[in-house]
Amino acid sequence: MSKVTTYVNDTVEEMRDKVSWPTYSELQRSSVLVLIGSLIFALVVGAMDFVFDSGLTWFYNQF
Repeated sequence: MSKVTTYVNDTVEEMRDKVSWPTYSELQRSSVLVLIGSLIFALVVGAMDFVFDSGLTWFYNQF
């Protein structure tokens, strides 16, 4: 049990003193960047899906 207590105390100390937490404005900027990146990625994947679906539908209708 002593090892668990030591681990928890060390973890709390590290989270309090050694971790550099972002400011609120940095967090907002990062969140907006992730949102924009996710939307761009979703649009690219959606466009690829549309192109492949249209191409395969056209190909199968040829036979």
